Amino acid sequence: MNPATARVSDGDRDRAVELVQQAYADGRLDQEELERRLERALGAGSLRELELVVADLPHHDEVVRLQSVGGGLKRSGDWNVPRRLHIESAYGRVRLDLSRAVIRHPQVDIELHLAYGQATIIVPAGASVDADGVRAEWGRVICKAPGRRRPGELHVQVTGALPYGRLVIRPSRS
Repeated sequence: MNPATARVSDGDRDRAVELVQQAYADGRLDQEELERRLERALGAGSLRELELVVADLPHHDEVVRLQSVGGGLKRSGDWNVPRRLHIESAYGRVRLDLSRAVIRHPQVDIELHLAYGQATIIVPAGASVDADGVRAEWGRVICKAPGRRRPGELHVQVTGALPYGRLVIRPSRS
């Protein structure tokens, strides 16, 4: 695929807009530059045009990997949630509480691989969750959070595999 001629998808455009907005929130761009870049991103027809809009901005799209064999993995309170989380646990318990976390992205992608054990993901009130990408063989997925994406609210995309594990996703009670 040639970036100079490849057409821009809605997802490509959304990621570029997110990077520009994050750069503005971080103080890297002033209001005028924000508006100029957003206009260029929304009007871009090719991937190359879009790349030029964000080329000098830091990309916060790295994957944070958390792994455990027999112990537990827990994140709660005031923690920075990355754009993408990859979690592997063979036998342990996983608990991700996003309800009071710092989340700078409109969407968080969580890839969960849980052989045995249990995982709990707590999302902030108003957040939506799509867990249709989780493959449960003998395991179980229970999602009590709304599945329909809501404008202006956090959306969490959960994928992965639970051969024998159990996943519970619920909104915060507070």
